[in-house]
Amino acid sequence: MGHWLATRRTVQHTDTIQRFDPRFWTVNFPRPAMASVVTTAPDALRVDAVFQKADDLIGLIWETEDKWDHPLLAYETKADYSRLTLSFRWRSSGVLPLDAVNGPTLTIEGRDAAGNPRAWYVRLWNYCTGTASDAQVTLPFSRLNGGFLLPSEADPVYPADIDRVFISLVPPDFAPGDATPFTTAQTGWVELSDVRCEGHRPMLEIGDVMVPPHGLSICTGYDDAYNLTPARILREARGLGYRGSITHYIGMSHFFPLAPDGVGGFMVNPALPAMNVAARAWHEGFFGHARALGFSVIASQSYEVLAQHCPAAWQQRGENGEAARTGWSPPSALLSPAHGEAMAWVRKVGVALVDMLHQADLPVRHQVGEPWWWVTQDRRICIYDDAAKAAFGGNPVSIPDLGASLNAAQKNLLDAAGALLAQSTADLAAAVKAAAGPAGAETLLLAFLPTVLDPATPEAHRANLPNGWASPAFDVLQLEDYDWVTTGKDALRKAGRAFAEARLSYPRDRQHYLSGFVLNATDAPAEWARIDAAASDAVALGVAETFIWALPQVSRDGFVRLPTNGGDEKMQSFDDVLFPLSLGRDASVTPEFSTNVTITASGFERRNSLWSDARLRFDVGPGVRSEAELGELIGFFRARRGQARGFRLRDPSDFSSNGMTGTPTPLDQVIGTGDGANARFALTKHYGEDSEAQRRRITRPRTESLRISVDGVETGDFTLEPLGFIALDVAPAPGALVRAGFVFDVPVRFAEDRLDISGAEFAAGEAPSVPLIELREDA
Repeated sequence: MGHWLATRRTVQHTDTIQRFDPRFWTVNFPRPAMASVVTTAPDALRVDAVFQKADDLIGLIWETEDKWDHPLLAYETKADYSRLTLSFRWRSSGVLPLDAVNGPTLTIEGRDAAGNPRAWYVRLWNYCTGTASDAQVTLPFSRLNGGFLLPSEADPVYPADIDRVFISLVPPDFAPGDATPFTTAQTGWVELSDVRCEGHRPMLEIGDVMVPPHGLSICTGYDDAYNLTPARILREARGLGYRGSITHYIGMSHFFPLAPDGVGGFMVNPALPAMNVAARAWHEGFFGHARALGFSVIASQSYEVLAQHCPAAWQQRGENGEAARTGWSPPSALLSPAHGEAMAWVRKVGVALVDMLHQADLPVRHQVGEPWWWVTQDRRICIYDDAAKAAFGGNPVSIPDLGASLNAAQKNLLDAAGALLAQSTADLAAAVKAAAGPAGAETLLLAFLPTVLDPATPEAHRANLPNGWASPAFDVLQLEDYDWVTTGKDALRKAGRAFAEARLSYPRDRQHYLSGFVLNATDAPAEWARIDAAASDAVALGVAETFIWALPQVSRDGFVRLPTNGGDEKMQSFDDVLFPLSLGRDASVTPEFSTNVTITASGFERRNSLWSDARLRFDVGPGVRSEAELGELIGFFRARRGQARGFRLRDPSDFSSNGMTGTPTPLDQVIGTGDGANARFALTKHYGEDSEAQRRRITRPRTESLRISVDGVETGDFTLEPLGFIALDVAPAPGALVRAGFVFDVPVRFAEDRLDISGAEFAAGEAPSVPLIELREDA
């Protein structure tokens, strides 16, 4: 498999959409308000709004530049709205009506004719016919005027340079600048139907790629996608080749209803429904649309809640009383598995997810996502909240440093914490199965190995990968290790999987793997390459499903998973066979570099070396010594299809790590330096000394010749991977030199698609010319 990071569309397929297509509107709002937008028909959308304060304002937005879609699927940017007319039917309830003083307003952001940034505020009521809650709205951009009263306050809109437009929605009791919480959240909705754009150039080009299915599935997260329509998200997933399952994380910040806490904030209230009306409308749309497209959805929930909305008593705490906090900004809090009310609320949310999956006629698949006892950066485990302390007997033993050597009592406490965590997840899974009824439910557990198996806290697994999770506690074990993937810590990845499999005993066909993610776009090139490779590794291991985490980052960075070539017969680029004839003394070997030499007007030279490594050319024709060997050469040439397939060649003048032809030793070539994490090193041979040495990648070593040492001590605890990579079983300590000795072959191909051989000339002793060219395999 391979991948591509697309930055823009070039020759890919396109289609057209009407400008203001309902699928591509978004919503935005300040917390703690909440809103969602879903499509209800090809020409219609609905916004559901939750207002918590008197000054809450929610925006329904159309952006000129597509900032959310994958580059291959985005619509084109056209800032000129001249001579366009947008029209729609407006229906609303629970929001300030069209004719009110602060009623729905179309804000247009762009530039005036002189190029100066500015905004216009267009009162929609000035362009309506009908009632204040059921009207036909017609907006001719070349004749639009901002201002409340027209024509006396008219402020003509300049339509030729617009960045975005948005419609503001506020509660009926709207009071600008008044942050007083409503006693009970106010809800409202707006529907735009029969949405039309007419006039000059009303259509936009949009990417219409359809990447062939590549066997991977995708993850989504509501916290990153709450502002988009479900139809838009699922269009992307399907267009990028993802099929089968979607792991959808409902998030930790936007799905729940809130109630005032009496001191100016808002808290999760277990007496309220599991989901606020906006989040429920969005998820009903998401599940239903996924079902229509043939996806199965795994509904994922975690033990996390945005800290500012999490009741204090529900939160895990360290021994010093500090609440557990993640590193996100703003941070989330971790729910204590010991707190009865918190866990009852978690089960309530799980049952609500089951209900929505049933409504969409989807199978019930429910994931408990990354449940754990939080461990702080200074290695303090947060198992000391009041509920947990009571569960552990009232005065649990102190564990000031989870990375220190622990005594029996401390280990017993960790085991007890693990048992309590396992019981809480078992209770959640049981609630889900009971709600699913006779049709049953698939339960899944997601474990994040870099945290629960962090080498800095070697006993953390007792609490955070408890034996109570062992098969058959869940139907499927999902593993995720992106911190190790993106930093190249392959030894930890390998050891972590082995430990989790041994401890929990889920066979590969009852495992899923989540590969990703890329936090910062600047790291995309290096990290997506590792994520793509890790996904391929998981497929090769035989896990049931492999997911990419997650769609928002896939879209941001333009990640494209490339499918394998179709067809029953695949042309191999390399045959791992040795050239059958020994090279005689007359065979030629020619190393070559590529150097750009520029001579200046004054006669000086400027030289630029274009290749860091020499490329070899051979002529093996002079090594053919008999008609039998000539026949063998012709047969070998035909089997390689001329230039089409590569093969191995033994270079008689340079085939060893020890000098050129010496017997290999484990100390011959330095191939890397340990950092305590990386265990994978590329075989190399160096020519020259110190910083001036030329480095040559060795991709075709002889397996039986390999000898490896770490800090001067030979080891057999390694695996030879394809293309000359050595994977040690244990990552070398920081500063430890890794050396290797080996015999190697050169990967080559025939330089031409024909062999010019004259029988008469050969009989007369004239050797044929058979040129070969070295292959680059270290990309």
